[in-house]
Amino acid sequence: MKTQAAVSTGRHNARRAADSKAVAVAGRAGFAARGVIYVLVGALAVRIAFSDAGGQQADRGGALAEIAHKPFGDVLLWLLGIALAGMALWRLSEAAFGQAGPDGDKPTKRAMAAGRCVFYAFVSYSVLAYAAGEKGSGSGSTDKRTDDVTAKVLDWPGGQWIVAIAGVAVFCAGVWIAVRALMRKFHKHLKMGRMSRRQRQAVDFLGMFGGTARGALFATAGGFAVAAAVKHQAGKSKGMDDTLRSFADTPVGPWLLVLIAVGLIAFGLFSWANARWREL
Repeated sequence: MKTQAAVSTGRHNARRAADSKAVAVAGRAGFAARGVIYVLVGALAVRIAFSDAGGQQADRGGALAEIAHKPFGDVLLWLLGIALAGMALWRLSEAAFGQAGPDGDKPTKRAMAAGRCVFYAFVSYSVLAYAAGEKGSGSGSTDKRTDDVTAKVLDWPGGQWIVAIAGVAVFCAGVWIAVRALMRKFHKHLKMGRMSRRQRQAVDFLGMFGGTARGALFATAGGFAVAAAVKHQAGKSKGMDDTLRSFADTPVGPWLLVLIAVGLIAFGLFSWANARWREL
């Protein structure tokens, strides 16, 4: 009985810790940091669309390099990395104890939270390592890393199938992200009642436009991965930077890239709205 009581007390204390103000602040800081990265990536993509800025990357590495060159850039990078670690911590609490809302305890939602925790922990580590002086850690081109990983996997037995399945998964994730954005599924995660009418309209626009652009980016990257698998050419797979640049190679020229880039900026602003109004 004492052991059961101790376990129950331990779970209760852990649950209280997960629901604490500190974890909520960590989650909000993480959304703010995510917004910074997407706004910078979108801004870099707009710059590339009109100037073909040589040497600049429209991806996380490019965003970190952009921050590093600003006044107090090192301090900002440390703050960004710590905030992203806060996002990982909040996602960990969701994985362990469930999300806010009536269906937050579903195993699928907890599994997705665990996956996001791992992702944000990796991003946080790369940003902090970059801030600490490992300039190759967070600033490397996503295109080169994607090529290297794809080439290695293609050399495995059944590698083409693995790359193809991964590409289809990323493509489906992109479509899922875009459809959920268009259906305004984000409403259930936000405190819509605390917004004014204009704020609700702005958040709706940013969430739908930004989420659709982000989904289109993921779906396109997934399509390139499938092409790499079918043709057995690692170079056909593209990271964020090359995927964004590919939008400029369409018949409408740079304007589709600009549209997606502005959408990523919108998603960054939507992330900041989450930092303020998200149900945590």
